[in-house]
Amino acid sequence: MRLISFVTARLRLKSLLRDRNGNVALVVAIVAVPMLLAVGASLDYTRAYNVQNKMQADLDAALVAAIKQIDTNDEGKLEEKITDWFEAQADKRDSSYDLTDIKVDKSGHTITATAKGTVPTTLMTLADIKTVPVGVVSAIKGPATSYVNVYVVIDKSPSMLLAATSAGQSQMRKNANCEFACHNTADPVTVQGKKYPTYYAYSKAAGVKLRSDVALDAVGEVLDMIDSADNSHARIKVGLYGLGETISEVLSPTYTTSTVRKKLSDDSSGLTSASSMKSTDFNTALKALKSKVGAAGDGSSAGSPLKLVLLLTDGVQSHRDWVITGAGKYWGKVTPLNPDWCAYLKENKASVAVLYTEYLAIPLDWGYNATIGDTMKNSAWTTTWGGTLHSGVSGTTSRQDYIPIALQDCASSPDLFISASSEDEITKGLSTLFTQYLTSVRLTQ
Repeated sequence: MRLISFVTARLRLKSLLRDRNGNVALVVAIVAVPMLLAVGASLDYTRAYNVQNKMQADLDAALVAAIKQIDTNDEGKLEEKITDWFEAQADKRDSSYDLTDIKVDKSGHTITATAKGTVPTTLMTLADIKTVPVGVVSAIKGPATSYVNVYVVIDKSPSMLLAATSAGQSQMRKNANCEFACHNTADPVTVQGKKYPTYYAYSKAAGVKLRSDVALDAVGEVLDMIDSADNSHARIKVGLYGLGETISEVLSPTYTTSTVRKKLSDDSSGLTSASSMKSTDFNTALKALKSKVGAAGDGSSAGSPLKLVLLLTDGVQSHRDWVITGAGKYWGKVTPLNPDWCAYLKENKASVAVLYTEYLAIPLDWGYNATIGDTMKNSAWTTTWGGTLHSGVSGTTSRQDYIPIALQDCASSPDLFISASSEDEITKGLSTLFTQYLTSVRLTQ
């Protein structure tokens, strides 16, 4: 009896499976819709995930680009710049997503950007779901978001009293028989029938601008940038130093840029063209600067600031007496600085940026021809100063041509070195270096 029932049930099941009546088709249709939606959702969300990864890369790039392209960290300007960047990339990404919102937050010492958008769906439109929301977050940290102490170091050697322009040099050569506006003359000098206490006094009366004047203009540009980047004057300190026989601290780091400006224009500070030092001894001066700068921190607090040394110099290790006395006995000592001396600062984790105010050729000046115009082979750069010539550089290379090589080695990285010859290049060069340093950010999220 049980065997007959089993056989009967089996036959009925086969019959049901062969049934093509409308009820079964309806059930299958009902089941198929959610299955189709499930498959569609899987495909659409997988696509949204991939688009989100692309959006993350776009936001990372946009945030870094925005920081590097504008001179302030104002949230509104950053949001505008990031949005512009996304719009510029729209054609490249084939509209795989639509950007709906950009927000920038500067709380703490990290700049965080949030981007939101939507990805159009495909099969999910069957359930009237036309888009999938996506969102990404990117954050950067670096000097632009940190506490920073900036040490502005200005070369005060007599060579910085060179006229800043070709016209100025020609005027000094023609009227004073020297392109330099030197202070240390034993007797009054006569220029065009008129007596002056020094060549500097004549240059000032004639309105000739000197490289040391332009150097102060360059510092002023940096101060303008600091006012913009840190308008509350609570994050970036600036100190002023003169470099000569040793380091002269004119002003220890302060948040008050107005105080810095006053020192720059005050002749008694020792930074203006009204005075100069007899020599430039980088070995002694940079060692002394190390103790002034101290060890750099991580930038997370005022007590642990990052530290940047902005060095504005012509890069020549020299003493005026080496040129004008001894009948050539000391001429070999006038050389480029030894970049190893910059390690005094780097070993304490300070960043070193160098603006080279190019030592222009002065072929009519005997002192130039006997020193900087002469070759590295004829110098005491190795025997006296311990320098090591770059491999592949000939000893017949002039000392003048080797200065930028030595100064680039002094800088913490190649992008923190600029060579400037004209008045405009010098004025803009220091702020360019500061911008380069300030925007050396890293992604943290």
